[in-house]
Amino acid sequence: METSNDILKQVRKIEIKTRGLSNEIFAGRYHSAFKGRGMAFSEVREYRIGDDVRDIDWNVTARNSAPYVKTFEEERELTMMLMVDVSGSRMFGTTDKLKKNIITEIAAVLAFSAAENNDKVGCLFFSDKVEKFIPPKKGRAHVLMIIRELIEFKPEDTGTSLSEPLRYITNILKKRCTMFVLSDFMDRQDDVATFEEALKIASRKHDIVGIKVYDQREAELPDVGIVELKDAETGKKVWVDTSSKKVRNNYHDEWVKRSAEITQILNRAKVDNIAVDTGEDYVKSLIKLFKKR
Repeated sequence: METSNDILKQVRKIEIKTRGLSNEIFAGRYHSAFKGRGMAFSEVREYRIGDDVRDIDWNVTARNSAPYVKTFEEERELTMMLMVDVSGSRMFGTTDKLKKNIITEIAAVLAFSAAENNDKVGCLFFSDKVEKFIPPKKGRAHVLMIIRELIEFKPEDTGTSLSEPLRYITNILKKRCTMFVLSDFMDRQDDVATFEEALKIASRKHDIVGIKVYDQREAELPDVGIVELKDAETGKKVWVDTSSKKVRNNYHDEWVKRSAEITQILNRAKVDNIAVDTGEDYVKSLIKLFKKR
C-alpha cells in the first residue's frame, strides 16, 4: 500500500517532468491553439450602419425606441476541464507504462500549460458514472492537487460511459470551456448513438478535444498459444488460442472497426482528436494536435 510520502514523491516526479515540458514546449502552443476561441459579452451600444442585425438587443431597443446591439470581446481567460477516464481498462499496459500513467502525464502537461497562461483548470473523473468533480481554479497548488488525485484516485465502478461525463459538464458549467477527454474510448455502457448525441450537444457549447490512449496489445494479439484473457471492466474471462492466425486477424479487425467508429463520431462532431500509443512519445502527438488548430 502506498504511503503519503510515496504519493508525494510521485507528484513531485511528475511535476518536474511535465512542468518542464509545459514551459519549454507547450505553453506557447497551447496559447495559440486555444486562446481567443470564446467571445464574452462586453456592452450594449446604439446600432451603427454595417452592424450585424443578429446582434440587436431587442429588449433594449424596445425600451429606447431606437436600435441597440450587443457587443462582444475575445475572452482572454479560459477554463480547462480535464475529463479523465478511471475505468478498469486504464490499468492495462504491456510496455513500461500503464494507460493510467500516460493519461496522468498528459493531463499534467495540459494543466501546467493552462496554469502558465493564468487559466482555470478543473477535473472530472468518470467510469460508467461521474466519480468525482473538481471545480476549476487557478494556481500551481490546485494543479498539484489534481495530479495527486490522478495518481491515487480509486473509482467505485470499473465500467465506462462516455456520455455521462459529457452530459454532466454540459449541465453544470454554464460558461464555455476547453474540454480534454482522456480515455481509451472503450465504452461498455452506451451504444454508439447515445455517445454521439451527448457529444454533439456538448460540442455546441464547449471546445472539446479527444485524446485516445491505447496499448498496442489491444490492437494486436501476439502468438503465444492458448491464454486466458480477462476484461478489466466486466471481469469476464475467456480462453483464446492466439496461435490461430484467424483468431488474431479477427481480434485486430474488430479493434480497427471500433477505433474507426469512434474517430468518425469525433470527426462528425468536429472534435479534434489524436491517438496515443503507450509505447510511443506522447509529446509528438500533442504537438501534432496543437498544430491542427
